[in-house]
Amino acid sequence: MTATAALPSDERLNSTSRRTRVIRRPEVGAFGAALAVLVFFAVVAEQFLTAEGVGTWLNSASRFGIMAVAVALLMIGGEFDLSAGVMTGATGLFVGVVTTGYGLNIWLAVVVALVVALGIGALNAVIVMRTGLPSFIVTLGTFFVLQGLDLALVKLVYGQVAIQGLRDVPYYGSVQPWFGGSLSIGNARIAVSVLWALLVIALATYILLRTRAGNWIFAVGGAQISARQTGVPVLRTKIGLFMGTAGAGWLVGMISLFQSSTAQSSTGVGDEFIYIICAVVGGCLLTGGYGSAVGAALGALIYGMTRQGVVYAGWDSNWLYVFLGVMLLVAVLINNWIRTKAALAK
Repeated sequence: MTATAALPSDERLNSTSRRTRVIRRPEVGAFGAALAVLVFFAVVAEQFLTAEGVGTWLNSASRFGIMAVAVALLMIGGEFDLSAGVMTGATGLFVGVVTTGYGLNIWLAVVVALVVALGIGALNAVIVMRTGLPSFIVTLGTFFVLQGLDLALVKLVYGQVAIQGLRDVPYYGSVQPWFGGSLSIGNARIAVSVLWALLVIALATYILLRTRAGNWIFAVGGAQISARQTGVPVLRTKIGLFMGTAGAGWLVGMISLFQSSTAQSSTGVGDEFIYIICAVVGGCLLTGGYGSAVGAALGALIYGMTRQGVVYAGWDSNWLYVFLGVMLLVAVLINNWIRTKAALAK
């Protein structure tokens, strides 16, 4: 008898330990960091875990979280949107101008602002895909165009860079609770923006993990040429992602507008970098093809807690920027280490 040669094993059939499956999740590092930040500020700032304190930093984190999740999906798809921050201010200013300046119905103004935002997002995607220019450059151009319009047009109509008097607009009271309202939970007042953030996180997670569109997002971010060759609709996917960040910008713009009843030309300017930092802290790679919506939301939670924790601790607010820089560098190093360990683990 001759011995039967052993067949090579297929590594795809090998079992994977629970520990390995856990550390392969993009949001693992962000979860640990969020827990550490929570404990730290709970110790150094007495007001941090009070009902008022929790409500304040949750509201801040929710607005950044909505945008960070949308930006994370776009980054997973291999692109950037530097106009995401100014879009929040532009949509709020649009509603403020057409309602207080031209008497347009406020409900219609909100809907038209959404349509305009989605149109700008689609245009960004088409320019990127048709010209081959980096999305960094295309959306940077969009950023400057929107910022210029925010300043120049509002000054032209009102002679200043802020719009007030929105509370006097007819039907304002019927719109405000949907975006700027709050709920009482025990002794805490929780802004409705938190509910919007949870909805966005759940929807984005479902799309990424349970739909064909989610597979397309990972595919175009990881290997766009191969994805196109296998039949993935690259253009349609990229348009959807850019429209997603624009739509999220509209939502955050409406939340900011109806929470304060004031629209300012400076709203959102510079926040686009914070959204990217939150996504990276949450496990997204700058090279695309990897990340999660939950991780980006945790990154936003870290930022929201730190932003308010610095205030409650009585520190100079400029330390926040130091923290952001350190957080970005540490997150990149930790995520790289985790991915290396996960690749070697079984």
